[in-house]
Amino acid sequence: MMNTNERLIWLQERTVLGILDREPISAIANLIEEKVIPANEPLVTEATPPEALYILLEGKLESNSKDKNNPTFNCGLLPGAVVNLQELVLDELTKCSITTLSECRFWVVPTPKFKELIAEYPQIQAAISRQLVQEVAQLTSALINEQERSIALRPYLVTKAQRGVVGTSRYAVKLREQIRKAADTRESILIFGEPGLEKDNIAALIHFGSDFRRQPIIKLNCGILQLSGADLFGRAGGKPGLITWLGEGTLILNNIQETPPELLPKLAEFIANRTYKPTTRAGEPEAEAYTSQARILIISEQTQPLIQRAVDQTIKVPPVRVRKSDIKAQVEYYISLYARSAGIGKPKVTPEALRRLQSYDFPGNLKELKSLVERAIVQAGEARELTEEIFWSADNKKKRFRFNLLNAYPKLRTFLRSSWYPDWINYGVTLPAFALIIAVLFLGPQTRDRNFVLNLFWAWWWPFFLFLFPFLGRIWCAFCPFMIYGEVTQKLSLWLFPRKLQSWPRQQAEKWGGWFLFTMFTLIFLWEELWDLENTAYLSACLLLLITAGAMICSAIFERRFWCRYLCPIGGMNGLFAKLSMTELRAQQGICSATCTTYQCYKGGLQKGEGMETNGCPLYSHPAQLEDNRDCVLCMTCLKACPHRSVEFNLRPPAIELWTTHVPRSYEVALLFLLLGGVYLHRLPEIQQVMNLQLDLTDFGQHSELSLLALIIPVIVPFIAYGLMQLFYRLNCYIKNLKNQNINIIKPKPFLELAYGYLPLILGGSLAHYLRLALNEAGRILPVTFATFGWNGASLPILVAHPAVIAFLQGTTLFFSTLLTVLLTQKIARQPLRCLFWQHLAAISLTVSMWTIIV
Repeated sequence: MMNTNERLIWLQERTVLGILDREPISAIANLIEEKVIPANEPLVTEATPPEALYILLEGKLESNSKDKNNPTFNCGLLPGAVVNLQELVLDELTKCSITTLSECRFWVVPTPKFKELIAEYPQIQAAISRQLVQEVAQLTSALINEQERSIALRPYLVTKAQRGVVGTSRYAVKLREQIRKAADTRESILIFGEPGLEKDNIAALIHFGSDFRRQPIIKLNCGILQLSGADLFGRAGGKPGLITWLGEGTLILNNIQETPPELLPKLAEFIANRTYKPTTRAGEPEAEAYTSQARILIISEQTQPLIQRAVDQTIKVPPVRVRKSDIKAQVEYYISLYARSAGIGKPKVTPEALRRLQSYDFPGNLKELKSLVERAIVQAGEARELTEEIFWSADNKKKRFRFNLLNAYPKLRTFLRSSWYPDWINYGVTLPAFALIIAVLFLGPQTRDRNFVLNLFWAWWWPFFLFLFPFLGRIWCAFCPFMIYGEVTQKLSLWLFPRKLQSWPRQQAEKWGGWFLFTMFTLIFLWEELWDLENTAYLSACLLLLITAGAMICSAIFERRFWCRYLCPIGGMNGLFAKLSMTELRAQQGICSATCTTYQCYKGGLQKGEGMETNGCPLYSHPAQLEDNRDCVLCMTCLKACPHRSVEFNLRPPAIELWTTHVPRSYEVALLFLLLGGVYLHRLPEIQQVMNLQLDLTDFGQHSELSLLALIIPVIVPFIAYGLMQLFYRLNCYIKNLKNQNINIIKPKPFLELAYGYLPLILGGSLAHYLRLALNEAGRILPVTFATFGWNGASLPILVAHPAVIAFLQGTTLFFSTLLTVLLTQKIARQPLRCLFWQHLAAISLTVSMWTIIV
């Protein structure tokens, strides 16, 4: 217990009553009574007459008020607090309710006794009134200052944040986590990303998710900042800057890449050190440095090394094209947003429209998507569905020159998804037919004029599929008997010897597979020429059986069609010429990345939706990731397996990928030039006649030497042409340096890229060679078939073209293939005609030589 003197000292030092003189405080000290109130008990009730003056000695109190506009009434009270003083002096009702948070000990002066003291000592009321006047003055000053602050910050205030990051993709989850962590820190943060990603909303989410959400948040566009930075940092002795007014709020520096170069170093120093100096005029002393308590968030669309070094952490916002799985949720959010603001019902998006949106890359990101959705709703009017046609601007530029045949011709889709294609054709026709072909080659007559299989193979098959390459690419491989027997071997071996087939040695196959098939094709060419396979049935059968054996052996060891993809020489040639095709099988990348989780077209699997049960792509190719037609055999397994209608069979400009997304490979170029030499190899008698060579082609040695020269010499021409291009380039560079001239000299493209320009000429030359057989011997198929079985078919009709017609068609083929070679080379190189003069001259020289020996 305290005595009266101790009470007096405590009241003077610990309470607001210390402003009174000693005499009235002594009077109060003599009247007080001690009282203890338990925890969680009401002490004062709001809007009631005060019962007593309470002075808190020990414990904690909490005040609450129904007046939500004045947060000062909602606070905690500690020892020394004087309760009901103002109400008793001014004869008012209590302004708030007060409750004990813990057991509290009070000094209490009942209301009647305290009013008697006020009447006896008028200075109590005068002193309290003076204090209230001072508080009002302070509040007025603070209010004026807050008004000035509000006026200064109002043009830049961010009032709210939109909904958080929409979606469930791993990118969306990671971004939400980064925002949450950023809200818990006061570090400077760089929010980096492409235009249209609502990065300013991410900054707002960080602010409003933090403990400083009640502080102001402002956004400044750095492109309009003053060069001196006065609007940001203020002027010494003059108007304060925005940073001063901001206090502990959040500053968003939007589009930091647009900051004036003169201001950028000063801004980077402020971000790094949180210190700034108000600007001064020329001749004035430098101002004192101040420290800012603001949170700094920077938004940028381009790299700024100076700023990146200054910030504490970076949030990289992913673009829409890598978050395709979030597009559906994002579209639904924008529809809800617009429908709520316009007061209309929510329209639905059709699955086709959603697939169209997911197949588009959205270079404008979320801003473009939002605009697209809003425009679609307006265009739809009262319609309850947003169809694909309404989203007209979602047009992928990569698809601009594509026409999906499956959408245009639904019956084609039905046929390609049916069991007929290709399985029933393969196992019902090709499988037994190939066995018959081999039997006839071994047992029948051995010359082409008496064996219909030789006639079919050399006069029908070769020219037909060479002609088909520009239209349907590698479609022969979908019906290839080699791989059908490989699949039969694979199924039988697994049935007889259950086991797990080996995975593909992809790394080794990618490195050496192309060179293996190049070697195989070289040996086939030499075997064909030196042993006259065109006119020897059993040797042609041996060739077919050797290729089939390779397919069967690989199928018994490895899963799927390893031989087809990496080792088959015929498949290598098909894949090379398929690059020229005007059709392609692809999938919409947006749909595959956004919707598909099973990859059934690639891996295989059970039936799902409209997707059928399959074993997956036999060549392990994903249609959405194909770079060209090389690894697609048009078996349509992916079309049957896909449950999302993502697969497309497109009509396109021929060979478009050779000048857009193509990746050159050295072994492909080697095979390309081998096929070039093959054109000349097939015309050795004509070459000997034109060059007046006195060689005996019945002599194996001389025949072999001439065959090798025919394969090698034509290939030298493109190399010489490229060497001349390099020589003239270096000569021009030397002259430029010698004369010190400012001339733009274009460097030739790499040889591997330019070499693909010869593909049309090589295909045209091969087709021109086989046209003679097609137009002169194919029409004799009926009498040749009769002769195969020992019957007399001399009276049967034949169709043979006139030599002049054959020559015309061969010449036309060479002419147009040369023209296409020049055009393709120009597209690949993207250089002026003069820079490719030697390459074009080489193509024309090869055409002239082919014309001479073929036409």
